[in-house]
Amino acid sequence: MLLGFLDELRAAGIKASLKEHLVLLEALDQDVIDRTPEAFYYLSRAIYVKDEGLLDRFDQVFHKVFKGVLADMGQDAVDIPEDWLRAVAEKYLSAEEREKIEALGDWDTIMETLKKRLEEQDSRHQGGNKWIGTGGTSPFGHSGYNPAGVRIGGESRHRRAIKVWEKREFADLDNSRELGTRNIKMALRRLRRFAREGAADELDLDATIRGTARQGYLDLKMRPERRNAVKLLLFLDVGGSMDPHIRVVEELFSAAHAEFKNLEFFYFHNCLYEGVWKENHRRWTDRTPTWDVLHKYGHDYKIVFVGDAAMSPYEIAHPGGSVEHMNAEAGGVWLKRVVDTYPATVWLNPEERRAWDYTQSNRMIREIMNDRMYPLTMDGLEDAMRELSRKRG
Repeated sequence: MLLGFLDELRAAGIKASLKEHLVLLEALDQDVIDRTPEAFYYLSRAIYVKDEGLLDRFDQVFHKVFKGVLADMGQDAVDIPEDWLRAVAEKYLSAEEREKIEALGDWDTIMETLKKRLEEQDSRHQGGNKWIGTGGTSPFGHSGYNPAGVRIGGESRHRRAIKVWEKREFADLDNSRELGTRNIKMALRRLRRFAREGAADELDLDATIRGTARQGYLDLKMRPERRNAVKLLLFLDVGGSMDPHIRVVEELFSAAHAEFKNLEFFYFHNCLYEGVWKENHRRWTDRTPTWDVLHKYGHDYKIVFVGDAAMSPYEIAHPGGSVEHMNAEAGGVWLKRVVDTYPATVWLNPEERRAWDYTQSNRMIREIMNDRMYPLTMDGLEDAMRELSRKRG
């Protein structure tokens, strides 16, 4: 199996050598790790992966070879009977019928009603308008329609849920994906600024020629290497409604990784809250406090949010409004802190601009960002880079 693992890594473009394979075998023979799938995963990843941009490829190979043994790591299973969540039939509603369905009430009313339903319900329901079920117009369940409710299991269809109760797996972005064109890289280069940094270990040919002519003998002149001085921090929305945009975001991620040496990135889901993460399969167990990010990276960093800004307005304006956890402070509070801390901040949206005004959440985020939201198109990238490059007093 381990030789097959090595072959699959090589086939995926990860330069795994026989020497590294022998190191893995020796480590296992010496019992340097606990005999658990998670420990073996981190040991093999540390040995084989030398570039963080290849982490997603490594994860895909690991899941393929070892039959997805990481599937349950980092999250607890949702304690809801599985047959309740099985979509038997999806109810079709016309636009006129949808308009007649009224929301149950405000956030507190919906949460309190869900609590009562969980206490009272003892069997599966489908096609109804009250109980937790599937294919109906109830505020609770999935595969139906309600203007504002809690999706329990299933997949997002109408993007109306104000809370999501399910086990979800997100994938890291792959920064090695090649662009279809060089246009994104060319747009990002508007932001680059160079400076001479470090030890004087590069030959300065012009100065050497001048010095030699003046001195009458070979007078070598050295200078520090010219480096990209721009510092870039990416916040990447991942999962849910961002799934259709994975390809274009990976292309942006790949281009940014190639163009900027001082690049840092973190993932978030829907809206920024008190914690962000580097690896999506560890997002519940290995988070970085957002406060730490704000205090670690200086005010000279350029900040780029990438997301569709499509979510329940509660996520932005209401404590506890996150679809995945009970957040103590509203997402809008954290977004405002970033904007106040970093003068050069923009938001890139992969959705078409003409669709922005159809969601209240988009309007709210644009207001927090001081209207510095740009479409993830060539023109939008040009405008965003121009904004980030603008001199500020």
